[in-house]
Amino acid sequence: MNRHAPDTLRRRLLLVGSAALLAPRAILAGAQREETLSDDVASVMRTSVNNVNPARLVFANPRDGERWLSDMSGRLARFLPDEAARHRILINVQYETTRAGLDTQLILGLIEVESAFRQYAISNVGAKGLMQVMPFWQRYIGKPDHNLFDIRTNLRYGCTILRHYNNIENGNITRALARFNGSLGSSKYPNAVIGAWRNRWQWA
Repeated sequence: MNRHAPDTLRRRLLLVGSAALLAPRAILAGAQREETLSDDVASVMRTSVNNVNPARLVFANPRDGERWLSDMSGRLARFLPDEAARHRILINVQYETTRAGLDTQLILGLIEVESAFRQYAISNVGAKGLMQVMPFWQRYIGKPDHNLFDIRTNLRYGCTILRHYNNIENGNITRALARFNGSLGSSKYPNAVIGAWRNRWQWA
C-alpha cells in the first residue's frame, strides 16, 4: 500500500485485509451431479441411509479403539477445541465409514477438505454439513425431513453416496472422490483429500 494514501483509504484496506484473515476456510465442495438412479440402486442406498443404529467404535480389540480415539482426538483439536465434540464426530465417522466399507482415515481427510469439520458448513451451491451433501439426495435416498446438518445423518448420507460412486468406479477411489465432488476429469479435489489424509490422518 502507498504510504501516502489517505488515512480513510488506509483504514479501509486494513479492515478488508483483516476480514480476509478472519474469514472461514473456503469450502471446496463442487457441484455434485444430480443423477437418475435405478430403482434397485436407490432402494439399496435408501435402506442404508434409513437404517439407524447407535454409533459406536468398531474395533476387534477395544483397546485399539481407545488408542485410535485418543490419537485422532489430539489431531482433531486444531479444528475443534471441545473434546466431547471431537469424540462425538470421531465415533460417528468411524462407525459410518466402517458400515459403508470405506477407509475411515481417508474420510477424515475428505471432511477436512470439505468443511474443516464445521458441522453447519454450507457451500455457495448449497451443499451442507461435514461431508457437504447436496439436498437433492434427500429426494432419492432419504426423506424431506432429514436434517443434513445433523452429524450422524450427514455422515450416513455422505458415506452412502461415496460408496455408491466407488462401486460405479470399481474401487477406483480417486475417480469416486472426483464424482463425489462433482469434478470428474480433474485431479484437484482427489489430490487435496489424499494429501490431507497423508499429512494428518494416516494411522497404523
